[in-house]
Amino acid sequence: MTAALLVVAVLTALHFPMQVDAGPAPGPIAERTDYKDYYGDYYRIKDDPSATVEQARGVTSGDNVPAAREFVRAHGLQGKRILEIGAGIGELQDVVADYTALDIAAEVARFYHKPFVAGSATALPFRDNSFDAIWTFGTLQSVPNPEQALREMRRVLKPGGYLLLDSAWQSRSWAAQGYEVRPYGDFDLGGKLIKASIPVRDSVAFRALYVLPIRLLRLASASLTREPTAFRYTLLSPDYMHNWTSGSEAVNSMDPYEAILWFTSRGDDVLAFQGPVNPFFVRTGAIVFRVNKRIP
Repeated sequence: MTAALLVVAVLTALHFPMQVDAGPAPGPIAERTDYKDYYGDYYRIKDDPSATVEQARGVTSGDNVPAAREFVRAHGLQGKRILEIGAGIGELQDVVADYTALDIAAEVARFYHKPFVAGSATALPFRDNSFDAIWTFGTLQSVPNPEQALREMRRVLKPGGYLLLDSAWQSRSWAAQGYEVRPYGDFDLGGKLIKASIPVRDSVAFRALYVLPIRLLRLASASLTREPTAFRYTLLSPDYMHNWTSGSEAVNSMDPYEAILWFTSRGDDVLAFQGPVNPFFVRTGAIVFRVNKRIP
């Protein structure tokens, strides 16, 4: 029993999310050429002005139209002003009439017949209280200073506005190096050991050994202080050159429960999630918040 508790304590210490935003995201991060060029190249359009939307769509991950339509239906958002962050090639621009898109890749502008703005999620070029709702799919894990992005989303939402937040939660630290898909021969001894350990480290049982204690610690901290929490995450080193697998571009790894604590500690409501909202049952997936803005 003592040995088991020691293992849990060590794993919890090793995986505790130590990173918090030190302040607003510095401008140069959003202007880094490797970061911006990656997303232009991602859709295979940066150096090919003749590329079609069908060619660009070939590398997008999944169809988010049903989720966006259900979000609109459930919260009566048809006819409301909607912002999409990380909009890509605009597959969701016709879900509602009053739609505005933002993406870091200026190259996608030609795929839009609705308003499009090239910009960063950490410095939204919109006035306070501009939108009735925001949705963002698979974007936050690729945003430097993710808490600043959340602050910006709350800022531009109207009081009582809705946010559908869907991210690649809990991005794996080994994704950028392609350990899962590359052969053992590509790695030195240390790399081979990392690759061999992935089936265990990626199992639900192993991750629960540290995810649940971390959530309980974070909940206890929030309950004791009764103040707005900081958004904690783990920094990752993305690979913008090879893109070995999904998640290679992630700059941070985040737990969805951290987002729930962040919003609810500011007086916002969790309206929808895949399962009960408590540390033991939170699963990865989309979260819908109502942003009351009682606390800045």
